[in-house]
Amino acid sequence: MSEPTTDETGVVLRRTPQQARSKARLARVLKAAERVLVAEGVQALTTTRVAAEAKVSVGSLYQYLPDRDAIIDALAATYFSQLESVMEEFVRSAATERWPDPVGVLIDTYAGLYRTEEGFRALWFGSGLTDRTREADREHKRRMADGVRRVLLALGIAGDSEDLGRACHAALLAADALAQEAFRRDAGGDTALLEEAKVMLRGYLTAIAERQGQGDA
Repeated sequence: MSEPTTDETGVVLRRTPQQARSKARLARVLKAAERVLVAEGVQALTTTRVAAEAKVSVGSLYQYLPDRDAIIDALAATYFSQLESVMEEFVRSAATERWPDPVGVLIDTYAGLYRTEEGFRALWFGSGLTDRTREADREHKRRMADGVRRVLLALGIAGDSEDLGRACHAALLAADALAQEAFRRDAGGDTALLEEAKVMLRGYLTAIAERQGQGDA
């Protein structure tokens, strides 16, 4: 059996498609898997069900995604890639823009993604996450936290340090937990809880800046 490979988006596959036609087929399969996930839940993500939804043979699907775990891992990697792309855009924008409320901009943008990405919510609030997906999520959160660090540096809010990296990781974990709870309570996001998250993180951001200022004194 061939060893799993990882494509350019971080999706773990039995083998990576090389031709444009194969890549398009895999993309169609993942879109079909997302439809099944949203409509029927994680447990419905069998190779047979997803192949039928994508209108491909099971053998064709099996070349890349041999079982439910592989399908879950691939969907999760796709969502992580999308979220990280948005963060990278924030980092680029922060170099030329000045936001009066960076925390509000970040939380509102990601809350918007939670609202529109039904598949992401269905996967995360289901009970079928794999060990590989959970580990990938931990790495994803570290990358997102580093994105927050780079945003703060670009905005001139803080100076770079090991403490800043740790603080950004803590802030990211807190924001993620609050966002998930907000969308568990309400599919559109509990706005009151999201506003409380903003208040908490603004205070934390102020504390980080003050702590750094004291260290520089």
